[in-house]
Amino acid sequence: MKFGLLGTGPWAERTHGPALAAHDEVELVGVWGRRPEPTGALAARLETRPYADLDALLDACDAVAVALPPDVQAPLAVRAADAGCHLLLDKPVATTPDAARGVAEAVERAGVGCVVFFTLHFCVSTGDWLREQAAVDGWRIGRADWLSPVFGGADSPYTASPWRREKGALWDVGPHALSVLLPLLGPVEEVTAAPGGFGDTVHLALRHTSGASSTCTLTHSVPPAAAGVTAEVRGAAGVTELPLRDEAPAASFARAVDALLTAARTGEEHLCGARFAETVTSVLHSAQRQLPAR
Repeated sequence: MKFGLLGTGPWAERTHGPALAAHDEVELVGVWGRRPEPTGALAARLETRPYADLDALLDACDAVAVALPPDVQAPLAVRAADAGCHLLLDKPVATTPDAARGVAEAVERAGVGCVVFFTLHFCVSTGDWLREQAAVDGWRIGRADWLSPVFGGADSPYTASPWRREKGALWDVGPHALSVLLPLLGPVEEVTAAPGGFGDTVHLALRHTSGASSTCTLTHSVPPAAAGVTAEVRGAAGVTELPLRDEAPAASFARAVDALLTAARTGEEHLCGARFAETVTSVLHSAQRQLPAR
């Protein structure tokens, strides 16, 4: 399948680009970015062509992978779907329900495949765990805490990310937490959000339509020594914890490419499709409205 890559930042350079370039069933036909110099540099590293005209790249592609801030991604995803391109998007797809709904409607209108890269679902260890727990009934309580040092002193290429600075951990790692809790505990009917009092720390309490409840602590502001990711669910079957993610994101992204190829071939909606991504955006938006302006 012919892919175009939209975006030239660290995530595109370290994850999307290498995975696409190495995939046996992908021809990476070009890169489009908002600035010509990094676009040309990344295209050269990936041994493909830089595009200044997005529509020209869409015309040359069967699918696009998007590594751009969510509020840039959403309208471009609609544009790509309307051009007949399958979509491999990043989370969150957007930061407003209207924009996320627009992506889902464009996918359905155009009849294209869509997979959103909720990383944990495409890593072998965590993806297998999620599928195993989804087959078990009776989960009643959940917890998912993402404690990141991106703004807390880590040597990270994402520290300078303008959209992460603006939106914080709620929008960057909140989708990871929800991608664990929603498939296991069901849709959310009520969310309560409170600031953590330190940096961008946020606490969420969720009530699910199943009667289950869950909590999240989300932050990019802990020091490196305090960082960690933990998640668990509890119910009639006991207690089970999310295993460690044990592979590089590019390896997981290659499986997301596989999933999109399957969705495009079969027409079947993937669990991590546009409607699931819309649901995640809706929950996070409800939480955001309860928090003080950043």
